[in-house]
Amino acid sequence: MATSLRRPSFSSRSSSSPDADDEGVRGTCEDASICKRFAVSIGYWHDPYIQHFVRLSKERKAPEINRGYFARVHGIRQLIKAFLQKTECQCQIINLGAGMDTAFWTLKVCTDFFRVFYQDEGLLPRKYFEVDFPVIVTRKLHSIKFKSLLSKPILDLHSEETLQIDGQMLDSKRYAIIGADLRDLPELEEKLKKCNMNTQLPTLLMTECVLVYMTPEQSANLLKWAANNFETAMFINYEQVNMDDRFGQIMIENLRRRQCDLAGVETCKSLESQKERLLSNGWETASAVNMMELYSRLPRAEVSRIESLEFLDEMELLEQLMQHYCLCWATRGGSELGLKEITC
Repeated sequence: MATSLRRPSFSSRSSSSPDADDEGVRGTCEDASICKRFAVSIGYWHDPYIQHFVRLSKERKAPEINRGYFARVHGIRQLIKAFLQKTECQCQIINLGAGMDTAFWTLKVCTDFFRVFYQDEGLLPRKYFEVDFPVIVTRKLHSIKFKSLLSKPILDLHSEETLQIDGQMLDSKRYAIIGADLRDLPELEEKLKKCNMNTQLPTLLMTECVLVYMTPEQSANLLKWAANNFETAMFINYEQVNMDDRFGQIMIENLRRRQCDLAGVETCKSLESQKERLLSNGWETASAVNMMELYSRLPRAEVSRIESLEFLDEMELLEQLMQHYCLCWATRGGSELGLKEITC
């Protein structure tokens, strides 16, 4: 007797109204996504998924902005790769404030971007979690639900008959996206556990320009929560640095005009203050590098390729910009895995 095999399907439930707070902060998600989309469109890196989340801006982005995003994406991906290799993918990743990030799909399908940088295949953790404001999650879920290029990798990995999705959450075997406020840690933990977060697994947590929009106390609580919940863990943070000088003050003023206050800017004074925040909140090791230094470490062939894409008139402007952003990473436990050796 013949049997039929049915793929898991999306089953919708009703959703609640999105929160109207933090509009300025949510706007930075849109800005960053548009910048990444533009850089991809002119060949800085390959990402066939971002076009399904983000519109292509008619406004051309400056070369220094595009190079900055390339360095940012490259540096973070290098740290992700190292963690996955050290743990042999027996781990989970929690992207806090994920926005329209496409790393899960890139890891699943192993696109040319990862082949260029990694020369590897199958770099997918046991489970990949994303968290952001409910209104951002609602928008991202809409794209996932109606774009087969986005939904197919999730469905392919999901063994259950039906995959439940509502306006603020999706949970599948290998991927989950959750609408939550990172300042409300009980809610965050409850929702992650509901999606089968495993505190016994080595865990990589990530934030990109997220902590700076929280008060120092709120970001400290989040870092402590992460350090205390996972015995073996790594934390990656990308955000501003050297914000006490004139260039940094101009950045702050420009954001303030857009009703976007950098509530946590006092922790962004220097690379040392960035590392100290991690060490004082339960992390055993901490490293930090400004993005100009990271740019100087990029593979020379890749630098030559991206620098040939468009002319940069003033190298000094690139240096100023990149010296005001940094990539930090911290570890806790995992000495037998070699987590302390990870660098970019």
